[in-house]
Amino acid sequence: MAQVPQTFFDALAVRTWCGLALRALGRAREEIDAINVYPVADGDTGTNLYLTLESAATAVEAVFAGYETGSGEPSLADAVRAMAHGALIGARGNSGTILAQLLRGMAQVLADDSGREAPHIDGTGLRLALRRAADSARQAVAHPVEGTVLTVASAAADAAEGAEGDCGTVARAAYAGARAALAATPGQLAVLERAGVVDAGGRGLVAVLGALVEAFTGETPGAVPGRQASTGAPDAASVTVTVSDARAHACVPGGGAAAGTGPHVRAGAVPEDVAHARVAAPDAGLCADGAEAGGPAFEVIYLLEADDAAVARLRARLDALGDSLVVVGGDGLWNVHVHVDDAGAAVEAGVEAGRPYRIRITHFGLGDVHTGAERPPRERAQRAVVAVVPGEGLAALYTEAGATTVLARPGEPPASGELVQAVRRAHAHEVVLLPNDAELRHTAAAAAEQARTEGIRVALIPTRSAVQGIAALAVHEPERRFDEDVVQMTSAAGATRYAEVVVAEHQSWTTAGVCQAGDVLGLIDGDVAVIGADVTATAETVLDRMLQAGGELVTLVVGDEAPHTAAEHLQTRVRDAYLAVDTVVYRGGRQGALLLIGVE
Repeated sequence: MAQVPQTFFDALAVRTWCGLALRALGRAREEIDAINVYPVADGDTGTNLYLTLESAATAVEAVFAGYETGSGEPSLADAVRAMAHGALIGARGNSGTILAQLLRGMAQVLADDSGREAPHIDGTGLRLALRRAADSARQAVAHPVEGTVLTVASAAADAAEGAEGDCGTVARAAYAGARAALAATPGQLAVLERAGVVDAGGRGLVAVLGALVEAFTGETPGAVPGRQASTGAPDAASVTVTVSDARAHACVPGGGAAAGTGPHVRAGAVPEDVAHARVAAPDAGLCADGAEAGGPAFEVIYLLEADDAAVARLRARLDALGDSLVVVGGDGLWNVHVHVDDAGAAVEAGVEAGRPYRIRITHFGLGDVHTGAERPPRERAQRAVVAVVPGEGLAALYTEAGATTVLARPGEPPASGELVQAVRRAHAHEVVLLPNDAELRHTAAAAAEQARTEGIRVALIPTRSAVQGIAALAVHEPERRFDEDVVQMTSAAGATRYAEVVVAEHQSWTTAGVCQAGDVLGLIDGDVAVIGADVTATAETVLDRMLQAGGELVTLVVGDEAPHTAAEHLQTRVRDAYLAVDTVVYRGGRQGALLLIGVE
């Protein structure tokens, strides 16, 4: 359906832009992944950009949904702040982290930080927003390098500044400037020229700006080439680029940058799409920046709650530890990304600066993306289990049992794109998907449908709690026929009653009466059944009610915030009052609920 052109930038335009940008990145994801050779050829730039934008779009949709039940509609400030916050907390990889800062920079102008919340912004405001975006993204990178997404963003802002007219006119100019800058990136970075590709992060930004043009004008920009244009070459839009093609040409054996093919980049420069010249040759020679082959072993990413002064100190410390350093955010919440050899030290630096959480550590592995050599293809497994889990402890338990896990933080459920990525990561012909949360049913269904279009056989078992997932995983038998295995796992999950013990955040009406903020709530099968003042006593009451209907095994998953004696007390209670019932206890870590209880 054609988009209705919009003259001004208002809340609806933000929503439309996010939706169009997400679709554009979805279409271009595989192409962008394939041309990703810089700073490390890990083939995930398109995926990271898509997941980051999906988080932003989801946050915007949540704002609009909040107004559907009441009167009025969200303001421009509401929408752009949600967009920026969603991108910040969902940013993936260097490319996603920089995209989050670009959106944050735009939001600072569009939301009018001076305190005046205009209902919409005209072409002048959009020009200012694009300039703020480009400048703030460059400031977020420790060592900016040209020929990357930063160059493309700056070119878009420069072109926009020369355009007079409404938002559509400005968006067209920005898109044209970005596209021209993207085509020039191989001449600025030798590693791109050797591979015959443009910068992957810049390619993604052009897609996002193309969506901006479509949101304001209804016009769909033409295809953007991923290959570097050359005399006598086939049309760029018709070329199929593979990851092995790009990686094979990322570096030349034993040599540094070819003379005249790009600027010198210091060792330890920065980020994927922004600055890191360590794409090394297979023979451990020199690469684009003249640095030795190889690179840091780990990618470390986390969200951080800290003040500005602490973050300034953190930047200096992480810059000394590794490279590809990008720190974005503000107002007490930051997203930190760095490549290091000592992942523990990078996390420790975050602990000293404030409160890091949603920590992700990825090991690049042997024959890794830094080498430029193609990794031997891993044989696809016949069957795998993918599960959403609420805490680090459960993630370790599920992983030990052979599952691929997606960590869900309280209030931060995974998006469908993250589940699809996990299904791909499982690398199997058949996948059993365990959402472990009733609220994730539709998200998991969308992910399963997407995976099926990619030729993966996916069965979704509607588990509503992690304890049901544990029961399903306990009877999983990969050697059985797929349908039979799914039936057995579904049966085990359905036979497990589940409960959780949490603390009420505010006064509310519940099925057990009125609760006050700070009350301890015991929920059985999703409904509040007990309101109490003591965690252990409330949990005991919940457990007794569940066992009145019978049971053979009690599973307790204890969160970090639960009293240390709670699990022991409940085990004693079961042992003394229910002689034929066994109890197993797991540590869930920071899982949101104080206790998860399963009875089967």
